[in-house]
Parts: sequence; structure tokens; C-alpha cells
Amino acid sequence: MAPKSYQLDFANLPDSVLRRAPDGWHAIVPLGGTKHRLWLSKLPASGSAFVLDLPPDANFELRLHAARRFWLALEHRPLGTPTLALPALKRRRLILALRALDGWQEGNNYRQIAQGLFGSHRIAERAWKTDDLRSRTIRLVKLGRRLMRLRCRAFLHKGRRRNDSS
Repeated sequence: MAPKSYQLDFANLPDSVLRRAPDGWHAIVPLGGTKHRLWLSKLPASGSAFVLDLPPDANFELRLHAARRFWLALEHRPLGTPTLALPALKRRRLILALRALDGWQEGNNYRQIAQGLFGSHRIAERAWKTDDLRSRTIRLVKLGRRLMRLRCRAFLHKGRRRNDSS
């Protein structure tokens, strides 16, 4: 059985970007409602076959997922979630952590940071030491400091440690 062929002319795709670089060709191909970023060692002739090269390295899982999404786009099928998509709650928590880190680096105390993050109307006047927002703010600052120290990469990769709770 012959492999299925797809008509994909990189040079004539609408809204595509194709650039030559010292290491080959770089293409941004809008297909299936998203933009696929491809590296080509050489520009394939119109109508010729191309092969996806997926080296089994540290980024293999990401490349495999991206290749699958590209294939699904060629098949005109739903793509599913993007490779690096973060759930909404996790994205919000990371944003709050970076904002808390900014406040901490500017010399604000935890109460001031909490007021900036959650609004002063949510901060209790008397019971600040036992307020759950105080604990949450401290955890957010700690997370922000870890993000800064690890340059965010450890938190965005799927292979991270599971016992990191904050």
C-alpha cells in the first residue's frame, strides 16, 4: 500500500512565511487554524514528497506532538490542544506568581503584595497573620522566585517533579 500523499507547495501557500537561513529553510505554515513552524534542510520541489525527521532526543515528545498536529491539519481533522498549552488555572497561578515576584522585588511586604494581587477589600484588617490570602501570597512569591531562578523552563516542561507543592 502506497503512503498517502498531500499537496503542499511551501512557496505558494496563502499567508505562509518562507525564509532562507544558513541552516536551511524556515517556514511558518498556517494550516488547520494554527501556525505550524517547520525547518526544512532544503526547499522541496512542488509536488515532491517530504519526510518528517524526529530525532529521539530530549524534545522528542514535543516534536512528536507537533508532527501529529501537522498531520491532523493536513488531514483536515481537529488538532486538539496545542503542545505547550497550560490549563487556565495553572496559567493564572503562574501569572500571579510573576506579579507577586515583581512586588517582592520592589520591596513590598506580603500584605501590600496581596492587596495588589487580590484587592485591598479582600484583606482582613485584624486577622492578617492567619488569613489564607497571606499564606497564598507567600507561596506565590516563593513560586515566582523559583520561576526566576529556574528561568521558567522547569515549570513548562511536562517531565517535572511531582512532589513540588506550592
